[in-house]
Amino acid sequence: MVDLSKKPGHLRRAPENFLSEEQVKAVGAGRRDFLRKSFLAAGAAMAAPLVARADAAGDPDILNLPPWTTSLGLPVATNPYGQPSKYESQLLRRESPGLTRVGGASVSFCPLQGLFGIITPSGLHFERHHQGWHDVDPSKHRLMINGSDPAFLKQPKVYTMDQLMRLPPVSRIHFIECGANTGLEWGNVAVPTVQYTHGMLSCSEFTGVPLKTLLEDCGVDYKKARYVLAEGADGSSMTRTIPMEMVENGEVIVAYGMNGEMLRPENGYPLRLVVPGVQGVSWVKWLRRIEVGDMPYATKDEAVHYIDLMPDGMHRQYTSIQECKSVITSPSGGQQLLETGFYNVTGVAWSGRGKITRVDVSFDGGINWKTARLEGPIQNKALTRFNIDWVWDGKPAILQSRAIDETGYVQPSYGQLRAVRGTKSIYHNNAIQSWKVVESGEVSNVQVL
Repeated sequence: MVDLSKKPGHLRRAPENFLSEEQVKAVGAGRRDFLRKSFLAAGAAMAAPLVARADAAGDPDILNLPPWTTSLGLPVATNPYGQPSKYESQLLRRESPGLTRVGGASVSFCPLQGLFGIITPSGLHFERHHQGWHDVDPSKHRLMINGSDPAFLKQPKVYTMDQLMRLPPVSRIHFIECGANTGLEWGNVAVPTVQYTHGMLSCSEFTGVPLKTLLEDCGVDYKKARYVLAEGADGSSMTRTIPMEMVENGEVIVAYGMNGEMLRPENGYPLRLVVPGVQGVSWVKWLRRIEVGDMPYATKDEAVHYIDLMPDGMHRQYTSIQECKSVITSPSGGQQLLETGFYNVTGVAWSGRGKITRVDVSFDGGINWKTARLEGPIQNKALTRFNIDWVWDGKPAILQSRAIDETGYVQPSYGQLRAVRGTKSIYHNNAIQSWKVVESGEVSNVQVL
């Protein structure tokens, strides 16, 4: 229960270091007005729940009826496809100013600091493109399934979108995380906000046909065909190897739907592969071909990229599973606690090996830990929302979260991770994230070994 005797704190929502024209003009109107508009526009964290204003009896915003209560609203047809409120216009995917677009390669980061629950709205889902994105005509898109040897597959087939969508579908909620998520932190580069540290992460409901169904329709020989090659139709012809055991359990989906509608173009419309728990690069977009074989394919996208440089100079290849990880999204870097008092600390946890079973939170940099509340639903290889009560006394603090999954794996500290993996990697960083709160209430990114 929330202790209502504790003074509620208030959190300024971070606009991710970008200002709109309206906010720039607001600076000239005075600092207080600017902060008020920033708070409304940015959308990051919640103020204390179940706490009413002490001066509500004299608040004109409750005593007087607002214009929208005394006038007609807009008709449905004004906006046939729903859009967010104009007051949430600063909650956007953002590109990093430090990353240069080369040949269509680009990335946008999901605003984790402003999301609730576990589902990422389709319009805020992070993007990663190796050769730019396309809006593909579904009537001309095809999926071919073949074998590298005739013995692996009895009957190669080509499917149209219409044929695929007539098959019995499944819908499942899963997270997708880029293997390079949190990559800058390997080199002690403290990017300012959670949108940039962890924003190559999203979670959606995906709908489609299990790949197992299609392979069996083509007469796959599971004893001989032990690997799958997935190929995309984009300019980079993204190709990735997937072990057959991931397909046999029925989890891998040839998906056409996301969050109740067709995939967005930037997320692979009209067809993408969903490989739960595996780094996002293997979730091949604009999926055009599946080939079955008896060994890993060592394609360009897995022999050179998305591999880990170990301390002894060797490369760790085919490290696809996204290990257990978590992050506090509010309060987080770039935000500011405006007052002492009660705060709900919230974040998300996930594991590529199954369900999250526990999340611990520390307010003193890992010296002491408290168990957070896990909010349902807790699903397999999906984001899990956690919350914990905190009363800030105005003193410096370091906030951390540590996730544990159903295999017993415990999210490591940076010291533990670097002891095994070294310091020269780019990918697969699942170390504990730290946010430092100073006396002024400002929250920033720090690393604690």
